[in-house]
This record gives sequence, C-alpha cells and structure tokens, in this order.
Amino acid sequence: MTRESLPNEASDKEVLHWIAQYQATKDEAAQTELVLHYQQLVEALARKYAAGKTYYEDIVQVGMLGLLGAIQRFDTTVGRSFEAFAIPTIIGEIKRFLRDKTWDVHVPRRIKELGPRIKSTVEHLTTELQRSPTITEIAIRLEVQEEEVLEAMELGRGYQALSMDRAIESDSDGSTVTLFDVVGKEDLEFEMANQRMIVSEIMHVLNEREQKVIELTYLKQLSQKEAGEQLGISQMHVSRIQRAAIKKLQDAVVAVNNS
Repeated sequence: MTRESLPNEASDKEVLHWIAQYQATKDEAAQTELVLHYQQLVEALARKYAAGKTYYEDIVQVGMLGLLGAIQRFDTTVGRSFEAFAIPTIIGEIKRFLRDKTWDVHVPRRIKELGPRIKSTVEHLTTELQRSPTITEIAIRLEVQEEEVLEAMELGRGYQALSMDRAIESDSDGSTVTLFDVVGKEDLEFEMANQRMIVSEIMHVLNEREQKVIELTYLKQLSQKEAGEQLGISQMHVSRIQRAAIKKLQDAVVAVNNS
C-alpha cells in the first residue's frame, strides 16, 4: 500500500499534527481528518481479508477500530511513518476478529490457537516418520496433553457448521432425509407482527435523519456505505447515527414492555 493510493492526500507533517492534536485534546475534528485520510487504506485491507466471505462491512468496522487504536498509541517522536505502525495494527485487529468471531460454534481461544500448530506438527512428523503420527507423538512434540490434542482436533471441525441441506439418511422408500426434515419449524408470523406493531409505536422517538438511516440500512438492506452515498454523508457518520437510533429504539422498547 503506497501513499499514492491514499485518499485526501496529506503530508506526513499534517498527519503527525492531527495525531498529536487528537492525543492531547481528543479533538474530534483531527480524528475525523485521520479517519477520512486512511479510510481507503482500511477498506483495501478489509477487502483483502474478506475475500470470499460475507462480512466485509464488519471487517471494515474492525479495521477502523484498529486505526483508532493506532492513532491513540502512536508515538509521534519515534521518527517513523504512521502507516508503518498503523497497517500491522489494523491487520492484527482484523485477524483477531476472523479468529474469534467467524467460527460457526463457540470454541475456546486456546483450541483455535492449538489447531494450526497441530496441523503443522502433523505435516512435519509425517515427513520425519514416513507415516501418520500418533496422538501421543503429536502431544509430545507440542508439549501438551493428549486430551488437548484430541479436543482441538474434534472442536476444530466446528469452524464450519453442518449444512441443513446435507442428507443424513434415507427413508424406507429411498428418498433423502435432510436436517431440515427432522428439525421442527417455528411459525414466526405472530412474533413478526408483534414486532412490527412495536416498531410502529416507537419510530416517533427518532428524528428524520435517524428514521432515514434505519429505513435504508434495515428495511432496504443497504450497506452503511450505500446509505451514506444516498444521504450525502460518510459511512462513519451513518454508523454513528445508526448506533444512536438503535439505542433510542431499545430504550423505547423497554418503556413499551414495562408500560
């Protein structure tokens, strides 16, 4: 990523000035300048790590958090560019998100971290021994308990859940049975109608801009970036309005339920 690829080009001196100003006074204007300046950098990194996945918007938000953290922690006196510090910080946050949030079932962090080590160890031992290693051999090489190896190998399968369309058996007449066929289905129409009634009662707590953001992002299913383009505001601004609106709606729902 080169400086030529960054939007709202600013000099290193300006960037350092904004960082120092924000660190000293929490100046939101300086923070906004930095966010706008590095927005395309964060989005480019997010696209790289979101390839083939469906949570690009989440990764952008995580990347932005990494950027803000880098702004807070960067030492302007060390004499190196902010990008050299910020990029590894942003990537680190994205990787932590992918490690911790993208498993289909909850798996302890120690298991997630042990899994790749087991895979690498199995490959090395297979080459050394010219055969598949035993659980005991893997555990000894990794200096962990055999039970931990077995647990990691078993829970590692939870990275992707079993598809509901996958055939699990056949009926006596030979027709396929899937998980959908054996899992009970809940009729959500009543609950949805109830929720629609509640929403119609509480939407008045939002101002016009907040209502428009909720309409675009939830009812019309637009991304924050697309909503911002329609409203003529930044994605970050849409995110702030969305959070404020959701908080108002949550408070209003509590009030309705307690009334």
